[in-house]
Amino acid sequence: MDKYLVTALYHFVNIDQFKSFQRPILDFCKANDIKGTLLLAKEGINGTIAGLSDAITKFHHFIKSDPLFLGAFENIDHKESWASSNPFYRMKVKLKKEIVTLGITGISPKKNVGQYVDPLDWNNLISDPNTILVDTRNDYEYDIGTFKNAINPNTKTFREFPEYVKKNLGGQKNKKIAMFCTGGIRCEKATSLLLDEGFDEVYHLKGGILKYLENVPKEESLWEGECFVFDQRVSVKHGLAEGIYDQCYACRHPLNPDEINSSLYVKGESCPYCHDKLSPEKKASLHERQKQIELAKARGEQHIGREFDDSVTKKEFHEDS
Repeated sequence: MDKYLVTALYHFVNIDQFKSFQRPILDFCKANDIKGTLLLAKEGINGTIAGLSDAITKFHHFIKSDPLFLGAFENIDHKESWASSNPFYRMKVKLKKEIVTLGITGISPKKNVGQYVDPLDWNNLISDPNTILVDTRNDYEYDIGTFKNAINPNTKTFREFPEYVKKNLGGQKNKKIAMFCTGGIRCEKATSLLLDEGFDEVYHLKGGILKYLENVPKEESLWEGECFVFDQRVSVKHGLAEGIYDQCYACRHPLNPDEINSSLYVKGESCPYCHDKLSPEKKASLHERQKQIELAKARGEQHIGREFDDSVTKKEFHEDS
């Protein structure tokens, strides 16, 4: 029976004092055995956490109602799914420049945002032949599942999306553009970008793919494949049931069972997508890491990294979620 409640959340809100929120949120989560990653920035909060149902309920009450947050998160959006074990190893609260990294100053859904489309209305919009449907996620996410007839921008990170828009959509500013992403945050910020660039009619899927898979029956669905998620489940299917994919630690590409059985797959070290792209130094580092994981497992322990990190690094998965 699935007993861990996984909650993906984000909220765009201007919070100058966001740094002061880091320690209280981390302490609350640790005290309630909640694990995952949350990002804090001046533009809001974003992340995914998991724990027992009562603990997650307490977290939502805390984040929405505690006077410490001055009402900043009272209208926070979140999606829920279940897992048989906690899909995270530790709890991290990180300070960032953006909660989803586009890399362009001044682009904000608080200033300008596209039209939200309810999951139950999404099929009608994307079935319209006059609608241009764009997947705002990255290439490895698109590879394992997307909506029928969706365009793949072939991006490695969300930072590349503005360049895709300029090169491929610039001449279609009077067309109907519909966009989607995993939980709603990337496509919401993407609509702000397009409107800022002068597009006329811009839509995005409210709650993202996760809310669509939760609410739209499989027999009525226009979703094809599985949806990549940024935790140990790797992917989910209709009804948010856990999918069939694993993931390569070296390059983070999702792997189906056939790819895992490939002679080019070495657990924790390489896969068919990256086996010939890694430097000797990187391979040695990954080999040593996997060795430490196996040694920790033999001792009945988990091999994990830091749980508290206030650095602004170039890539953390929730920046692109």
